[in-house]
Amino acid sequence: MPRPTALASFDDLAPELADFRADVLRGLGEEPKNIPCKYFYDERGSDLFQEICGLPEYYPTRTETALLRDLAPQLGALAGPGCFLIEYGTGSSEKMRIVLDALDDPAAYAAVDISREHLLEATTALAEDRPGLAVHAVCADFTQPFEVPDVGTGGPGRRIAFFPGSSLGNFTPEDSVAFLATAARVVGPGGAMLIGIDLKKDEKILNAAYDDVQGVTAAFNVNLLARVNNELGGTFELGAFRHHAFYDAREGRIEMHLVSTRAQTAEVAGRTFAFAEGETIHTENSYKYGVDEFRDLARRAGFTPVKAWTDARDLFSVHYLSVADQAPTDEGMSS
Repeated sequence: MPRPTALASFDDLAPELADFRADVLRGLGEEPKNIPCKYFYDERGSDLFQEICGLPEYYPTRTETALLRDLAPQLGALAGPGCFLIEYGTGSSEKMRIVLDALDDPAAYAAVDISREHLLEATTALAEDRPGLAVHAVCADFTQPFEVPDVGTGGPGRRIAFFPGSSLGNFTPEDSVAFLATAARVVGPGGAMLIGIDLKKDEKILNAAYDDVQGVTAAFNVNLLARVNNELGGTFELGAFRHHAFYDAREGRIEMHLVSTRAQTAEVAGRTFAFAEGETIHTENSYKYGVDEFRDLARRAGFTPVKAWTDARDLFSVHYLSVADQAPTDEGMSS
């Protein structure tokens, strides 16, 4: 696919249909059944997630956005001039624009996202709004190795990875360390990372955030089966599965499942899968961390925690990390 002319570059490294098929068949053949949550984000799934972000129960987006506004002056001082901002997931354009506005003459911006349509829409709009900024788009699964555009800052600027939305929670703790270690290599010596992390809190708040009364999160979850039907020739009866989300305090995570409401079978790519009544497909984890818990993960990955901010209600945290041994550490916190 050619890049829109407003973009400095567009690299289409989207997963092949064969990858989607292999992951779905593998997951449905396991016990318990599962489908990787990265496949939520087709065009319909991305639209539904944006709707989720505006729901009254879903505190992460508005809380993180307010935090970013509050810390913007500090962020500009920490990042320094002429940096190259690399965002993992296009997510909320509002957050990205807050960060870009806070930076001192950023040299370039690159967004990496698995949803091609959502990625191109967000990056093209940014490029048209800010013709002086080199905007790059990379359609890729950022859980796998990918190449960041070699833009060269032409000055003192550093690479800064931006990973908002607490999406790190979708990884297991060990996989989180591996992902963060890869991000540390991407930004390189002197580089940094700005990342949003959801905090542990009252279970009622967490459960409501992932099971809203309007049923938008349920539609988002079920859309995964619709995508399987549309792209892999699946025969799932969407009305025969219901959304179920709950907080597991022992594991420190929200789990999302699709529950079979009756005994049934479904075909995917010529293979038949049987479901007992009440059997589930595990579709997502969302781990929650205390500030010190996350800092420990970051250190294991090769980052040095520099600053952490939390909101007044201790719902959410934002962290600024540097590559280890490249910046002084300030363990103090701001609220």
